Amino acid sequence: MPVEIDASVNVLGDELEPCSVRPLTGFFRNGCCDTSAADHGSHTVCAVMTAEFLAFSKARGNDLSTPRPEFGFAGLKPGDRWCLCAARFLEAYRAGMAPRVSLVATHRKALEVVPLDALRELALERN
Repeated sequence: MPVEIDASVNVLGDELEPCSVRPLTGFFRNGCCDTSAADHGSHTVCAVMTAEFLAFSKARGNDLSTPRPEFGFAGLKPGDRWCLCAARFLEAYRAGMAPRVSLVATHRKALEVVPLDALRELALERN
């Protein structure tokens, strides 16, 4: 049975914009923070990586910076955009370590975990 992708709508109620194709991100590796019922981690927050956040995530058991060629993953570096798990973003936000986010590329499903005010506070766009 094919997985049905949820409507591609961002947190502002508009069409979801791409997050990154280099590196290729998203639960579906389509460059967008699209999601579905199969995405148990809710990879819905389009964030710009920082050295601080990458170290924070690694310390919590999710090493996003080390290359994993066996999975076709080159590792992330500061400045890369990536679809983060909403819960990891919220954890980092509460710890004062959250990266900046793109509201236009963050899926509305992120709002089930992360308050819009938290996303707006770190938004690249000024809305």
